[in-house]
Amino acid sequence: MKPPQVVTFGEIMLRLSPPGYSRFSQAQQFDVIYGGGESNVAVSLANFGIPVHFVTRLPLNDIGDCALQELRKRGVGTEYILRGGNRLGIYFLEMGAVARGSKVIYDRNYSSIAEAEGGMFDWESIFEDAHWFHWTGITPAISQGAADALLEGLKVASNKGITISTDLNYRKNLWKYGKASSEVMPQLVEYCDIILGNEEDAEKHFDIHPEGVDVTQGDSIEAEAYESVCAQLMKRFDKCKKVIVTLRGSISASHNSWSGVLYNGEKLMTAPTYQITHIVDRVGGGDSFMGGLIYGLIAWPDDEQKALNFAVAASCLKHTIFGDANLVTTDEVIKLMEGDASGRVSR
Repeated sequence: MKPPQVVTFGEIMLRLSPPGYSRFSQAQQFDVIYGGGESNVAVSLANFGIPVHFVTRLPLNDIGDCALQELRKRGVGTEYILRGGNRLGIYFLEMGAVARGSKVIYDRNYSSIAEAEGGMFDWESIFEDAHWFHWTGITPAISQGAADALLEGLKVASNKGITISTDLNYRKNLWKYGKASSEVMPQLVEYCDIILGNEEDAEKHFDIHPEGVDVTQGDSIEAEAYESVCAQLMKRFDKCKKVIVTLRGSISASHNSWSGVLYNGEKLMTAPTYQITHIVDRVGGGDSFMGGLIYGLIAWPDDEQKALNFAVAASCLKHTIFGDANLVTTDEVIKLMEGDASGRVSR
């Protein structure tokens, strides 16, 4: 039996980083990575053996070709990617360490996907064999045209009975085209069966706050503090069946605790907590969690706890991988899930 096919939609960008932990002012050259929220999820799923297509719009030039080649190299389907526009979006990343946090500078105005419009994508064809559609709150933040194209896709996916998931991903530096996220996101999230987010996402997009607790204090995160946020999101969005929250405790830029909770309307499930003490690259941590969650819910549809544990373990391992995408295998994730965090050489 063929595994269900997943479609993701969003922007893939060119990431430029000073080597190692150098500051921008020290850079004489940049490391080149291609990545973005939804493309990172697609790469994770391809690594886990799930057929997946990434949908976007890329410029018809050498840089667009390089992004396309990166996706193909990782086993991601690219046949529905449109070519057009003048540029690929760029983001500059300065990697933080210990007490100095990482820094991101976006240069993505007028990118090919930002200049996309409603009517450009043939969603009927895109979803012909699809079982799952994933998007993030980054895409409708890019431009009105990207938001319009996404809404069209959501309507078609919903009509076909396709499972729809979102990572709310609030990015204050992206909502610049004249609309607040609170004006755009509610209409889009109404189509979703599965919502991933945290308390900041819920507050900024929907004015939802934790009830009776302060989740911003200290390095440790109490999972139960998020149950009220999950319950409020499910009450707000009738179609939603599961709300998931990633729990990151930031001891320093190099040391985070990492876990997650899943709420299904009846029960709050909590994953084990990992101490990630020597972070290599935390960018894409949430995307790797989402990729792991989608895989887990497909592989073990009747075991939400196992799916959640897989997502947290997969994302924990992503913090050891340089670049945006998670390049680990299911066997490596399951090994960590089963308690082997020794890191011994495999011979």
